[in-house]
Amino acid sequence: MQITLDTDGKVPLVSQIVAAVTARIAEGALPPGTRLPSVRALAGQCGVSTLTVSNAYNRLVAEGFLEARRASGYYVAARKAAREAPRRLPAGSVSIDALWLLQRVYEDDPNLLKVGAGWLPESHLFTDGLRHGLAALAKKPPSAVSRYGNPHGYAPLRRAVQMLLAQRAIDCEPDNIILTHGASQALDLAARGLLQAGDTAFVDDPGYCNLFPTLRALGVRVVGIPRTTQGPDVDALRTLAERHRPRVFFTNTILHNPTGTGCSPAVIYRVLRVAEEFDFFIVEDDIFAGMAPDQVPNIASLDQFRRVLYVGSFSKTVSPSLRVGYLVVGRELVERMLYLKLSGGLTSSEITEQVVHAILTEGHHRLHLARLRDKLAAAQKAVCDSLESAGLSIFHRPSGGMFVWAGLPGAPDMAEVARQALDEGIMLAPGALFRADQKATPFMRFNVTHADHPRLYRFLERVSEGMVRDTA
Repeated sequence: MQITLDTDGKVPLVSQIVAAVTARIAEGALPPGTRLPSVRALAGQCGVSTLTVSNAYNRLVAEGFLEARRASGYYVAARKAAREAPRRLPAGSVSIDALWLLQRVYEDDPNLLKVGAGWLPESHLFTDGLRHGLAALAKKPPSAVSRYGNPHGYAPLRRAVQMLLAQRAIDCEPDNIILTHGASQALDLAARGLLQAGDTAFVDDPGYCNLFPTLRALGVRVVGIPRTTQGPDVDALRTLAERHRPRVFFTNTILHNPTGTGCSPAVIYRVLRVAEEFDFFIVEDDIFAGMAPDQVPNIASLDQFRRVLYVGSFSKTVSPSLRVGYLVVGRELVERMLYLKLSGGLTSSEITEQVVHAILTEGHHRLHLARLRDKLAAAQKAVCDSLESAGLSIFHRPSGGMFVWAGLPGAPDMAEVARQALDEGIMLAPGALFRADQKATPFMRFNVTHADHPRLYRFLERVSEGMVRDTA
């Protein structure tokens, strides 16, 4: 069995070996019962350590592709495992919708370019800090890691969040901070705490697509507020508020997902005035604040939690696996949000909260964020330049953050474009998935940390040239 590894590539060597073996099992080149080379033999052939091959074999055993026989070696498992090998769906069989994006985006396929993904690659995360946090946790007594946590969340981390928010001109007490299982739980608590069936909720258009199913499951009417390069379209917000009388407006202020835009101070002030006039809450989703290149304004600093609920997270900049976020609310909403948190899943994980606290207090987190901002600024320029060279238009050139909102010329069938891209191993994120009404748009979300790849731009150039010829 010959395996060629790319030792200079971004894909880990273990993942490359796993992908090569599973592909050959799927092709039938390694039928059930086939004995694989020994760990030492394959390590010598590939020029890697025996530990690398051993880790790859162990992963293949855990996933059911191989079975380990004592004193004999590793063998391809029965047909069931072979049928479960990763496969590409045939063209035309994929429905490109929000459910597809949610299902496919988290699949572990190292050969798929996930240029529309919503997270940072491993090279941009704070893995050294995570190791430090885990090491600090391991030194604690058993009682510190074997109990249910406080319903509010780990108290030292809440005090650290209080100090972090003070740097953003947001004043709050630790008791106003509720730690959550990532920002997703924080948004869910806010939605369930403020809304009832039949209410109207405003969202950004385009906006955070994972929020829409949560709101619809509550029986809530979802109305999109157009996004401009300066933030929400305040004139449209006022007109639609007069018509629909919303209960809450969910908005992403800083390094907006998916457009990469921010909110100017004037827009923030006017949004608050409309909320006061029509008496609705604002849920400010500010999970990308740590990536912002400069101190930028936010809504919570002006309102101080009279009608604003504030959502933050450490998952984006430290590690998605930590799943630690927080919800900050006014005093009158604390008990209701705690009740919903307890009834929905008891307490959040104090173990991961202690890890995050150790990361924040260790002292290098701010340096990590500074380096991350520099990386993102450079990636933004490179990717925006390449997208424009490929014939796409940029809605807004962000100075930082992960996302760029770019559109193809003309009026292409974006679902078909996404299917064609998938056939070439590229997972796009069509813009309609980020709209509450799912209306067609030629725009797509690109993640600049995953999108700088020649295969992507060759594909986009072909599609863009075809669109221009069709409209000529």
